[in-house]
Amino acid sequence: MVRAWDILDRLDSLDGTLELRQRGTEFLISIDGRVLMNSHANRSEVALATLGLADVRQRNAPRILIGGLGMGCTLRAALDALPADARVQVSEKNARIGRWCGEALAAINGEALADARVDLAIEDVSARIGASSACFDAILLDLYEGPHAGTDSVADAFYGRRALQRTRSALTHGGVFAVWSEDRDARFEARLREAGFTVESHRPGRGGRRHAVTVARVAAQRPQR
Repeated sequence: MVRAWDILDRLDSLDGTLELRQRGTEFLISIDGRVLMNSHANRSEVALATLGLADVRQRNAPRILIGGLGMGCTLRAALDALPADARVQVSEKNARIGRWCGEALAAINGEALADARVDLAIEDVSARIGASSACFDAILLDLYEGPHAGTDSVADAFYGRRALQRTRSALTHGGVFAVWSEDRDARFEARLREAGFTVESHRPGRGGRRHAVTVARVAAQRPQR
């Protein structure tokens, strides 16, 4: 007999009703009944960090911005990849999710929020990006859906053309912009190239539900004639 899920907490948000559930050692977060993430199926969230930070982990005191906390799995993987002098800024809109990660989910993410390298801000990550100039060696976005066919190509706050220009400006020379999404979005990749990035798309793991990780790097500037 399959054990039922216990609802540990529930709250209404602008995106819908969020729930934190537990069944034995397994946790999940859902929104309006739709599963957003599961603690036993997080390979794409981990891959977001490992792929996104591969180029910057050897830098001196790298500074990283993570948009979206979730269960803290991306943050945990980032901390495991980064040196002791790194700084990781996490932008999360919902304070309750921050509490979940620091309490019920702390064992899942290895008490990531307690790491001295981490600063958690309850804010919209798009505002943080827009207010930054050449501040971050890498920006990782692990948000609700990620880019998709219905994303507004111009005005979307994260994946539209204007937002991509702001993201490029917020990155240091050679910086990396890595994005989680449910599926690959060729039009998003094209917009990234238009904004001055080189682009790679990955489908982590084998078998089962495979999400996508898009890794975009600030392209080298052409020499002036």
